[in-house]
Amino acid sequence: MQVFNGLDEVEKAVGTHLGYSDWHTVTQQQIDLFAEATGDHQWIHVDPEKAAQGPFGTTIAHGYLTLSLVPKLVWQVYRVDGLKMGVNYGANKVRFPAPVPVGSRVRAGVELLELTHGKAGAQVTSRVTIELEGGDKPACVVETVSVMVP
Repeated sequence: MQVFNGLDEVEKAVGTHLGYSDWHTVTQQQIDLFAEATGDHQWIHVDPEKAAQGPFGTTIAHGYLTLSLVPKLVWQVYRVDGLKMGVNYGANKVRFPAPVPVGSRVRAGVELLELTHGKAGAQVTSRVTIELEGGDKPACVVETVSVMVP
């Protein structure tokens, strides 16, 4: 894990790749709980028997479930000490190039793209790439924007 002591150290790291999270296994229970939380019960996610006959041969994680793993995985890559708070501001772009079959392992790689100073702190933009173990394409690529307040 990369540990930054304040925004000055984060700013010096802009343009660098910070590393990778641990691998995380996506389970059917996790998919089912996400379906319950969001109301998205599409059969490709929650019906293993029907999904076995479908285009992916098994159930797959919701794209937004994969996206929701970003905080958990990014926190394993880096943290910034000396802040009052950090909050999610949004995302500039999100793509889901490859499905995540149940039982797959994913991890996040993080690249710091930009730090812009503002009145309340700084906006930090990162590219987070969720890799699928053994996959040719990433499962998710997102530009996240966070506000960090010293």
